Amino acid sequence: MTDILSHTEAGVLTLTFNRVARKNSITGAMYGALSAALEQAVADDAIRTVLIQGDPTIFSAGNDIADFMTAASAPADAPMPESPAMHFLRVIAGFPKPLIAAVCGPAVGIGTTLLFHCDLVYAGDNAAFSMPFVNLGLVPEAASSLLAPQMFGYHRAAEALLLGEPFMAEAALEIGLVNRVVPPTEANGIAQQQARKLAAKPLSALMETKRLMKLSQQAPVLERIDVEGVSFGKAMRSPAAREAFQAFMEKRKPDFSKF
Repeated sequence: MTDILSHTEAGVLTLTFNRVARKNSITGAMYGALSAALEQAVADDAIRTVLIQGDPTIFSAGNDIADFMTAASAPADAPMPESPAMHFLRVIAGFPKPLIAAVCGPAVGIGTTLLFHCDLVYAGDNAAFSMPFVNLGLVPEAASSLLAPQMFGYHRAAEALLLGEPFMAEAALEIGLVNRVVPPTEANGIAQQQARKLAAKPLSALMETKRLMKLSQQAPVLERIDVEGVSFGKAMRSPAAREAFQAFMEKRKPDFSKF
């Protein structure tokens, strides 16, 4: 069974996280599958919009911690290879066609930050968004250190990124991260309806409108993704991050008193 389901109908490519038993945590292979699907969608004129969705109970628990632990075990001075996650972030940030997300249940880490690069987001009323990078000894990614303050305002972004605590669907609606809050059983269906509405419109006009809206921030976003990537790579190999990952695997509270 594949961890990313792909289905195309009526001009809509639907990509579904399908690792519910592991809370849809995203592995390197899953990032690769997402990137490949998006890159193919750019080249395929039959695909006019893309929808990313999860399960009514869980969108994504974020990056698979086992993958983090593997990366963290490398020597601190070893070169940091280009990761599938970083490639995915560049692909989604530059994706030129309409991109929609349906989010229900927890959306942790990249499960939240990828939404900054979506054009429309529909949330179940059970959605819980969080960016707990600091709690793992890490730093923001996906240009969220740039986009969260722009969207939320500085103080709300600081609360989300420094405390890393979840905020619920209604709060996400208030700050503009989501377009609409609906019952969890309806979120994927409503997002699909909206995707099909877009797919019926002239693609050239949709793409040019999206390009114009993002014109002033495209270069800063890609630059910030790269800057964050350097900091993220260093943080991932830090003693604080290693303690956080080990504590997660051992199901205990991390001890950051020495870091």
